[in-house]
Amino acid sequence: MSDDTPIFAAARQASEIMHGTGLDFERPSSPRIISIANQKGGVGKTTTAVNLAAALAAGGLGVLVIDLDPQGNASTALGVDHSEGTPSSYNLLLWEQNFQELAQQSPTNPNLYCVPATIDLAGSEIELVSMFSRERRLAEVLVPEDLTALGIDYVFIDCPPSLGLLTLNAMVAAREILVPIQCEYYALEGVTQLLRNVELVTQALNKDLEVSTVVLTMYDARTNLSNQVAEEVRKHFGDKVLRNVIPRNIKVSEAPSYNQTILDYDPGSKGALAYIDAAREINKRYIDEHGAMAKTGAEAPSEGGE
Repeated sequence: MSDDTPIFAAARQASEIMHGTGLDFERPSSPRIISIANQKGGVGKTTTAVNLAAALAAGGLGVLVIDLDPQGNASTALGVDHSEGTPSSYNLLLWEQNFQELAQQSPTNPNLYCVPATIDLAGSEIELVSMFSRERRLAEVLVPEDLTALGIDYVFIDCPPSLGLLTLNAMVAAREILVPIQCEYYALEGVTQLLRNVELVTQALNKDLEVSTVVLTMYDARTNLSNQVAEEVRKHFGDKVLRNVIPRNIKVSEAPSYNQTILDYDPGSKGALAYIDAAREINKRYIDEHGAMAKTGAEAPSEGGE
């Protein structure tokens, strides 16, 4: 078999992921805390969060996903326990436990951790209203020095599809916002309000916050619509838009129903390749601008509650 055919490339990629070879990303000079937000539902927000996290972890980086969506879809996709009563991001926001205690290790990748969301999170916004420093609850417990000491290079915060106190906490805690935008009608619907909120947070609560990355999802190169939307988004956001796009791929849609990321479910698929390329681009952009960190052999967090 020729080594330049799509079938061979997919097989090689699947083998590299399953055996932990081939992918080797440089560590960023400091931990990146990224909120993945879009108030419009169905844009691939959670899918993008878990699959980028899995791709970076497959590349040897330490990754922590904090599930702030009461639906708990990120927790499901990562295969971690988020049944009622499980220590979760709810406890993190209430300052009852720290992320080191709450983080569960992925069953498929030792570099990947998740602080899950449980049903308790559903009522947390009401509880937060009367709390001291209600918009900084998450920021106060995500200390960059602690993340570095534990070998965490990336923190992805999966936000609910709304702009309430949970999303506000994510924005105040993060340094970057990653916005997934689907290549369909009304793609930019809601993004204007999101950008307005980011600007308000930057002015009042977190001067370091910026929209650093836009990811085009559900892209279908066969349709004029996808190409038109991609062109419009690139015109609007410029070089913040990743060159690599996420194609519409049935395997990506199927993976969560098996409690898996696309890298676990079908590592040789187009969807897996797209997320690996996107993760590589996200990491390389930062490395090119801010530099890399030499590997120190820092320990990853122990499994929460184990």
